[in-house]
Amino acid sequence: MGSALTTIGLPVALGIIMFGLGLSLTVADFTRVAKQPKAVIIALVCQLLILPALCFGLVLLFQLPPVLAVGMMMLAASPGGTTANLYSHLFRGDVALNISLTALNSVIAVITLPLITNFAIGYFNPFDDQLGLQWSKTLEVFAIVLLPVILGMIVRRLWPKFADGMDRPVRIISVIVLVIVIAGAVASNWALLVENFARLSLITIVFCLVSLAVGYWVPRLLKVGRRQAIAASFEIGIHNATLAIVIAQTVLGSVELSLPAAVYGVLMFFVAFGFGFVIRDREAVRSS
Repeated sequence: MGSALTTIGLPVALGIIMFGLGLSLTVADFTRVAKQPKAVIIALVCQLLILPALCFGLVLLFQLPPVLAVGMMMLAASPGGTTANLYSHLFRGDVALNISLTALNSVIAVITLPLITNFAIGYFNPFDDQLGLQWSKTLEVFAIVLLPVILGMIVRRLWPKFADGMDRPVRIISVIVLVIVIAGAVASNWALLVENFARLSLITIVFCLVSLAVGYWVPRLLKVGRRQAIAASFEIGIHNATLAIVIAQTVLGSVELSLPAAVYGVLMFFVAFGFGFVIRDREAVRSS
């Protein structure tokens, strides 16, 4: 995973993904939150406060080694991934809310992700000679996350028809590049991944289920509408694992640090899909 394929390919793939996100965003996606502040505030509290705290508890419960513990905390601090929009659409969530939450979380993560990562590094001390994400490295996070989004929004603002036409091709290209890069990374570090997969699979599945459940039930208990709760559930439960992998490998220079996000990135799709059917079936029974 430390090869040129990953050190160059992963940031490029993430940049394309975030550029594609920018192509689908307008200023209205940020200002829309004022129309439904309750749902947004609850989702952000779940994402930024409750989830890292629960992940910290799981890490202590499962007694993960320090490097993997920090990797899990970094995963918990990563914003929602763009795939959340697709799942929200499939299970009839409020996709507009998903888009707004993804946009907001991507901006806020520039601050919260380094803070949570540094807390985890300070607490678990996985690297004797490393101080964590310093200011210069935080700027790298900013460049990785926000600059492609801003560029995509500028393109959409100046050339909306071009942005609409490029939306699908950019998504396809980003998936192809990401699959190639991750396949190469897995092949070059197969032994390391297999060695840690069993240890990480259970905690990542539990963490994904907890994330989805918190994202759905906390808003519902606080009287947020069902479609908004579904959107919040997938936004909180489907993390941007690619971002966590990129920061772990290219910013902090650790392959092991990226393993929790790599395992989670594979398993979350199946867990989220199953959870979507549970929500749908439960609501169908209630309405019948």
